[in-house]
Amino acid sequence: MGKQESKTNIQKVRPKKYLGQNFLSSPHYAKVMVEAAKITPGETVLEIGPGTGILTEEILRAGGKVIGIEKDTDLLSKLENKFQKDLKNGSLRIINQDVRKANLPGTAYALIANIPYNITGEILRLFLGGEQQPVRAFLMVQKEVANRVLGTDGKGSVLSMSVSCYGTPRKIATVGRGNFRPTPKVDSAIIAIENISRAFFKNRDEEGRFFKVLKTGFAHKRKMLLPNLSGVFGKKPVETAFTELKIDRKARAENMGLKEWLSLAKNLKSESTEG
Repeated sequence: MGKQESKTNIQKVRPKKYLGQNFLSSPHYAKVMVEAAKITPGETVLEIGPGTGILTEEILRAGGKVIGIEKDTDLLSKLENKFQKDLKNGSLRIINQDVRKANLPGTAYALIANIPYNITGEILRLFLGGEQQPVRAFLMVQKEVANRVLGTDGKGSVLSMSVSCYGTPRKIATVGRGNFRPTPKVDSAIIAIENISRAFFKNRDEEGRFFKVLKTGFAHKRKMLLPNLSGVFGKKPVETAFTELKIDRKARAENMGLKEWLSLAKNLKSESTEG
């Protein structure tokens, strides 16, 4: 890989606050993340925001064929200098673009990234709900976000259901705030989302209906679910669905499991102005 002086130079890059940059500075957690991903030699790996390249190094060491999407133009030349050999032999490609506008690989790929806190939700929606989903994802996110994805407090959320309907999430490790530069105000966590697919949905219409029901149900999460849904889908259709599915009329959105949400979405097939 690159020369020692190039590594030193790239480590001196000043993080940009407006890009939400908090560079991972711990080789240990980069290794933990990549080892958990179980990359096979030659496998395509998409990395969002290579930053100083600490995670990129571990992916390459594991044999991954990396596509790094880096928005920060100031980092581009430094990454190119650090990874001259890998760029030359084709094991690494760096694209200078916003990941939200970039073309995804035309082949199966794994997603591994230290995601900027300010676009975590967008990234999850883009990749899990996009046309070309990753086969699995290993992400560094805020600890609070990880807890919401996993529903560690025993309560569901739009985020937890939105992730679980596409794959199986699990926690790999908690990463203290001192392992980043600059030091953020919160700790982070590495999560895995595996078995990613659209197996729960027959088509895009069914998928869209699920999210409409889900978001409507959580629109006023302190209220009971039935009146939340009745305002959009009509009181009678909602009451009928609750009866058929044996859902408690006093149920709240946060107490519903994924299977209940999926069943409810399939029952509420048409909107109504009734009620």
